[in-house]
Amino acid sequence: MKRLVTILLLMTLSLVITAQQSEEEAIRKVIQTAYVEGIHNRAGVDKIEKGFHPGFEMLGLSNGLLTKFPIYSWIETVKKSMAEGQAQADSIRADYPLIDVAGNAAIARVELYRGEKHLFTDYMSLYKTENGWQIVAKIYYRLP
Repeated sequence: MKRLVTILLLMTLSLVITAQQSEEEAIRKVIQTAYVEGIHNRAGVDKIEKGFHPGFEMLGLSNGLLTKFPIYSWIETVKKSMAEGQAQADSIRADYPLIDVAGNAAIARVELYRGEKHLFTDYMSLYKTENGWQIVAKIYYRLP
């Protein structure tokens, strides 16, 4: 009987871990596609719009003042740079040292690099909606 209980517990734990890994992979994919490729590497507005919630805001802190930058403004900036033919000389790449999921809410720490140069540490907040995982907010640290 103890052996059966142990086996059932291990099977349940395995299913939970697999589901958690699947959610983390889905989050990584949304950030990679919408944020890294769509915004930073200028791979298309359609990617941005799919991965970002329309109510998204990026928060920044400069000289003690908190600023807000909504997704629609960011999309316009990307459209303008794409129309002007501005492309990234070197692609931006990302590492994901932390993804934490609690039900339909998640956070991700994203480290952005151009070549070997570490540019930003971003903290993304996501919600799982009827459209899947979407980025709803971001704060960041720009490395000197």
